[in-house]
Amino acid sequence: MVSSETENKYYVVRTDVDNPLSAYSRFEFELDGAEWPSVEHYYQGMKFEKGGMRELIRSTDHPEKASKLAKANKKLVRKDWSQIRRVMMTRAVYTKCRTHHAVADLLLQTGTKQIVETTMYDYYWGCGRDGRGHNVFGKVLMEVRDKLIQEQHNVPG
Repeated sequence: MVSSETENKYYVVRTDVDNPLSAYSRFEFELDGAEWPSVEHYYQGMKFEKGGMRELIRSTDHPEKASKLAKANKKLVRKDWSQIRRVMMTRAVYTKCRTHHAVADLLLQTGTKQIVETTMYDYYWGCGRDGRGHNVFGKVLMEVRDKLIQEQHNVPG
């Protein structure tokens, strides 16, 4: 039997390449003058100023490689990254949804459910092992969902 708490939640793993709502899923979009293969590529690329490292990350063939390349070069990450990282993730998720209607539809199908990014070790983007994480990725998805709903209601018809 499924508890009512579970019924009112939608679980996503940010690194699941098969879930269209994850950051790792391959849905290209254009943002900031470039084509990005995934939200993760964009997010990792934006850690760096325009130029070589950003382009290297953008051109990797897998989101996990983009993440590893960014981690390997963390000394080069822009100084304001901790202040803007959530905005960058939100911009990428929103643009992906506006570019790919099937992704937006899937997000809208979550209704009013709380979206939870389930990861064991990430207490910022996810809920963490004990569920006490910040779940920022889940919150970003819910904010984008709210914006898409608002846009649907503001369409002149």
